Amino acid sequence: MLQMRRSRGAFSGFLLILLGLWGALIPFVGPYFHYAYTPDKAWTYNTGRLWLELLPGAAVFVGGFLLMVARGRHIALFGALLAAAAGAWFTLGTVLSPLWNHHVPMGGSPASGTVYMRIMEQLGFFTALGVVIVFVAAAALGRISAVTSGIREIEEYPETTSADTVPVETVRTEETRPVHTRLLPRRKTEDTTTQTVG
Repeated sequence: MLQMRRSRGAFSGFLLILLGLWGALIPFVGPYFHYAYTPDKAWTYNTGRLWLELLPGAAVFVGGFLLMVARGRHIALFGALLAAAAGAWFTLGTVLSPLWNHHVPMGGSPASGTVYMRIMEQLGFFTALGVVIVFVAAAALGRISAVTSGIREIEEYPETTSADTVPVETVRTEETRPVHTRLLPRRKTEDTTTQTVG
């Protein structure tokens, strides 16, 4: 029972495609709206953006696309798991990047001057974006795996007319009623014919 309806993952897949596009493109177009990480110039590429934004954004996009077009349960599950892993990388990538980058976080720092906008940039670029992606992917994963493979399809039986059926109570009472039988002796019949003499 690996087949499923496409509608099971369509909406979640569409949301994941949008979130993946946001995650991959916001570092390049965000500076137009004064919403950026350093370097805060539009369409500037560096290794930090590749590992922390472009690759996870592309993975979320592919996972969402697989959810939208999948007719098989195994493809949809793979798409949801791929998107969830990429969402986790959005959230944890900036925290773990100093481990391989000589103790320097990759991806830069929020470029705005106010504390409020720095918080919004951190949430919109990495932390909240990753949490929302994981949530949507987990919801899709649960929806896809909600029906176990052991449930069989319901077979349809032809409808019977009331003349063909007997009510259940009637059948039960007739089957469960004790049957008392006894043999009755035969009655002797009297001969009512009279003979006349003479």
